[in-house]
Amino acid sequence: MTMPPIASAADVDLSDWEFWKRPMADREHSFQLLRDLDKPAFYEEPQVSFASQGMGYHALVKHADILEASRTPEVFCSGDGGATNIVDMPPEFVEYFGSMISMDDPRHARLRRIVSRAFTPKMIKQFEDDVALAATKIVDDLLEKGPGCDFVEEVAARLPLKIICDMMGIPEKDYRFVFDRSNMILGAQDPEYVGDIEAVGTALLTAGLELQQMVGELAAHREQNPTNDLISSLVNANIDGERLTLQELGSFFILLVVAGNETTRNAISYGLRLLTTNPDQKARWLTDVDGLAPGAVEEIVRLASPVNYMRRKVTRDHVMNGNEYKKGEKVVLYYWSANRDAAVFDDPLRFDIGRNPNPHVGFGGPGPHFCLGAHLARREITVMFRELLTRVPAIEGGSPERLFSSFINGTKHMTCEF
Repeated sequence: MTMPPIASAADVDLSDWEFWKRPMADREHSFQLLRDLDKPAFYEEPQVSFASQGMGYHALVKHADILEASRTPEVFCSGDGGATNIVDMPPEFVEYFGSMISMDDPRHARLRRIVSRAFTPKMIKQFEDDVALAATKIVDDLLEKGPGCDFVEEVAARLPLKIICDMMGIPEKDYRFVFDRSNMILGAQDPEYVGDIEAVGTALLTAGLELQQMVGELAAHREQNPTNDLISSLVNANIDGERLTLQELGSFFILLVVAGNETTRNAISYGLRLLTTNPDQKARWLTDVDGLAPGAVEEIVRLASPVNYMRRKVTRDHVMNGNEYKKGEKVVLYYWSANRDAAVFDDPLRFDIGRNPNPHVGFGGPGPHFCLGAHLARREITVMFRELLTRVPAIEGGSPERLFSSFINGTKHMTCEF
């Protein structure tokens, strides 16, 4: 079925599931048209089987709007109905899938304070050493397997999955279980993971409950038999008399395995495709793999923008950048669009590993919800490409099979040749 061309902003409907099946060039053109509008477009909410349709939302697509909304969480809140879906999620969904992302202060500050204390310099250093060892083993296996394999499953997905599971103390036999459940949670719109659209709500809750049950059993054991993993640190963390409840620990675990696994996987996959379609930038990076890595990683994250959006709700009447927002209205922050805003990025669709400055919002905007795992994600992407560029410099990624999702800019499968 041929989709009608998009000639103007009036042809764009971000709530239409069919929009997210369009080619990437159509998406880029559509968001450019929306950024050219004098004020954010307003849309009816998408229809889903597990929540009622609300009053609609403003689509924030400009870099300046997303920065300002992120800096003022007291006006644009995350906790009323959840931040990861445009529709208001049922409370049980928010509890299972939101964790800190769908909280506001003081609850957000309390949870982030407890969790942050568990990420000590010693633990972060241990993670960094583990990343290097894991990346080396992954490339060893890639070379043994040979060209033609699925880069997403054999390389990009393996590194963050192993690091997250090892951090939490999850045994290797359960890696696939975690991988499949995280795919189901973030790929619920995709028929490969949830075949029946009417069953999405049930599938989401089931996957969340199974992950929470896993971490609950592990936490109960670690409380009595602590080791040096993250679950032991979190379940036994006591910050000024405050501790995580099992519900909070379970929700944070889901956030960590889903956000920390899926997003880094998609950045690595997107990065290989960018290097394949921009051989001049690959050749440039090969001249100084370590020295050019920081800029290259930021540019990959900018263009990959693994999380398309987050949602906020307006707590009071407010004027932002000349536009009015009323109490109770919703705004959706399209990070993917902000990272292609020509008002901020010169020739924004160009992949430039030396781009400087590069104030992307690939890890979220400034403010309390900036990604807690940004440092680890940067490390994983850096080390993975160091291994690939130094040991398999001829590697190229084929045409990606994209995830059908409005929330995640994901790659499900992509062959590689070398």
